[in-house]
Amino acid sequence: MHRMAVGETAEREDLLAAAVVEAVERTGAYAGSVFLRSRDRRSIVLAATCGVPPSLLGGWRLISVSSPIPVATAYRTGRTVHLANAEETMRRHPQLAVAVPYAFGSCSVPVGAGGETFGSLATVWAASPGSEGLSKAQRRHLRSVANRLGDSLAALRDRTGDPVECEQGTAPVEIPTPSGAAVRVGLFQWDLVTGIFTVDDELCAIFGLDPRAFDGRAETLTSCLHPGDLAAFRAWAREAKDGRTTSRRLRLRDHQYGSEGYRTVELWGRVPDADDTRAGTPLVGAVVDARAGHTALAAVERLREGVFSLAPGGRVTYANHSALRLLGASGDELLGQFLWDVLPWLSDPDVEHRHRFAMISQEPSSFLACRPPDRWLSFSLHPEADGVTGRIVPVRRPPPESTRPASSAAAAPATAPARLGVMYHVLQLGSALTEAVTAREVCEVVSDQLLPAFGGQQLAIYVVRDGTMHRLFHTGHHEDFLDWLEGVPLHARLPGTETLTSGAPLFIESQKELSRGYPGIPMGQVSSWAYLPLIASSRPVGTCVLGFDEIHQFTERDRGVLTALAGLIAQALERARLYDSEFALARGLQQALLPHRLPVVPGIRSVVRYLPGTRGMDIGGDWYDVIPTDSGVCLVIGDVEGHSIAAAATMAQLRSAVRAFAAVGLMPGEVMTGVNRTLIDLGTGLLASCCCIHLDPQGHHAYAVTAGHPPPLLRRPDGTTDVLDLEVGPMLGVERASAYPGTRITLPPGSVLALYTDGLVEEPGTDIDVGIDRLRASLAHARADSLDELADRLLHNARGSSYRADDIALLLTEFRSPRPGGHRADLGVDGHDDAAAGRRAAR
Repeated sequence: MHRMAVGETAEREDLLAAAVVEAVERTGAYAGSVFLRSRDRRSIVLAATCGVPPSLLGGWRLISVSSPIPVATAYRTGRTVHLANAEETMRRHPQLAVAVPYAFGSCSVPVGAGGETFGSLATVWAASPGSEGLSKAQRRHLRSVANRLGDSLAALRDRTGDPVECEQGTAPVEIPTPSGAAVRVGLFQWDLVTGIFTVDDELCAIFGLDPRAFDGRAETLTSCLHPGDLAAFRAWAREAKDGRTTSRRLRLRDHQYGSEGYRTVELWGRVPDADDTRAGTPLVGAVVDARAGHTALAAVERLREGVFSLAPGGRVTYANHSALRLLGASGDELLGQFLWDVLPWLSDPDVEHRHRFAMISQEPSSFLACRPPDRWLSFSLHPEADGVTGRIVPVRRPPPESTRPASSAAAAPATAPARLGVMYHVLQLGSALTEAVTAREVCEVVSDQLLPAFGGQQLAIYVVRDGTMHRLFHTGHHEDFLDWLEGVPLHARLPGTETLTSGAPLFIESQKELSRGYPGIPMGQVSSWAYLPLIASSRPVGTCVLGFDEIHQFTERDRGVLTALAGLIAQALERARLYDSEFALARGLQQALLPHRLPVVPGIRSVVRYLPGTRGMDIGGDWYDVIPTDSGVCLVIGDVEGHSIAAAATMAQLRSAVRAFAAVGLMPGEVMTGVNRTLIDLGTGLLASCCCIHLDPQGHHAYAVTAGHPPPLLRRPDGTTDVLDLEVGPMLGVERASAYPGTRITLPPGSVLALYTDGLVEEPGTDIDVGIDRLRASLAHARADSLDELADRLLHNARGSSYRADDIALLLTEFRSPRPGGHRADLGVDGHDDAAAGRRAAR
């Protein structure tokens, strides 16, 4: 395991900090963040942030790679995710919009180099409704920043061995948003032998001198002081010569207040000690001008209304005397704390919401609150990227009921409100479980969400079957995690069963605690456990167990959230198990309707891949076929619209019709005409697309007909790949008199034809031509060591996707010179052309 040295850590932190600051500045954002992949690659971890802290945006320091959160999507897909405003966020990432319901835009881009992705970079800005977000130039700049960061991280890895990953518990680098300085500091060095002052430009600016004209004389500087402070200056110099660090407040002439106007500055300095290696005659020091800060502070303290300041995260950084009086608190109680944590009458969740709204939307916000027993106060919040200025004024009369906050002193909750991160975990898991339909998917969702959220390393789900416990799912590096629970009866006195029979979750924080409660139980290498009972409709479903390699302290928040999530998991798992049994029946029917093997034809070789859709019980109408004829062979691919038993039945009938027409020697155009009439005669009301290509292996050419189907692709021996420009006929089932013209194509030996259904190239919100061209590029550049490998490469992204709205069929055919003496067709298989095997491999 590689552990970074201090210098390597500092270098990486500098790279991250510089990138996130540049990203914020180039996009005009108020916040930015960089996430790096975790060691197990299941999560991305917050590594650096600038501006508004992540706690305001949900508190996400650890995000599952499979999460639909934009930074995870950018990391997972390698694409830019640009959300111009709240409306677009709600449309494309509803889980994020529900958890953070404020007006903001965001842009997330991947960070990587050499085809490897290390993490993602994101910026966030205030966005009014209808705003267009970042310009194309700003998005290019952001991508450029991310690419440079990726190159730098890769170079650091090559030089030091840093794996470019982030530990789950690593504190992120935090850079505050740049803001105007209230304090100015000028530096100087005074040579006590020559009397020469060497000063920087800032000191000249404080003294009102032109740095180019300054003559280096002490008299020039002291002439700017109040005459009454010259003695104090000389006393300061004597003390500094003795090696003491000393300071004096001196009055400095300020022409902004007229010819006799002065302001106060502070003078610091010392001569290094004699045993210091830097020792010598120069006196070094600084002039501190806090005029803006002192002036502003004095002005604010004179106000009779309350004024306070909050850091971007919400902690109090300042409150004037009037604010402390109105709030009924001292500065020691408030400074560095959250108002809603310190003052029970402000612990209404709406107060925290108002602050978060102001910071994220960068819009003023206001609310009313009642300080016990009956004093009403009006609060207004005015945000900037570096924090919030708050104003408090008393309201003489109680406001109408319609304007009062959700709670008053009597109704104020006894404890602080739940943070947004808690809401996110419930919303995110609930949303993800809604989309998970199989038991396996439910288990994977639970693993993807719970382990990153709570920092666990092991997860096991056991279900009850025939009164005993059986492991349904396990993830983690300890293969023997909870092996002892397998086959245990439900009534056994063990933590995995007792939590289920009692209905109460069990949190065990150490091995000592486990052995005390359950002597002799195997512990393995796990130090802490959370046993969650999965109960649906008052019926025990199973137990979900989280394991932690290190001792884990379960806070009240952890216990409450995990208990709430257990109910969601149980309901989803019960529903999924019922789905699995019905799904197996439906898919069995669909498989029975498709060819079980492809014929071996001299001169050509075909492979097929079939991926069923991942959502919904209904089966699709995609089909494929390879039909030997007296004059060659017909390649067929088709798709009946919809997902239902009716679509599958219609698909079977059309496939039979195509085989019948082709077997009697009809050419593709005639086949399509006959199939079209057959579909209309069936009266199903469904439409279908189809592509039929008749190959002549001896003649090196083919005739292709398409009925509203995506065009085939042809890869030539030299790798050039084209989308075939065919005459397109209408879809099947539209009109009885439809005609289907054919197109002659040339097939050089070594070329590959690709027929596919639209599920492979369609993507929501994208024109299908874009998907077709993407497939064409993939076919052109993929290695073609074998036809099977080529098919697998083309389906790589689709197979890895957790969401496929449509079935996918892919039929690849390689045209080659026939072997002498070969037979016309042989229904045997060589092991590679077996369609059923291809379908199994594709899954």
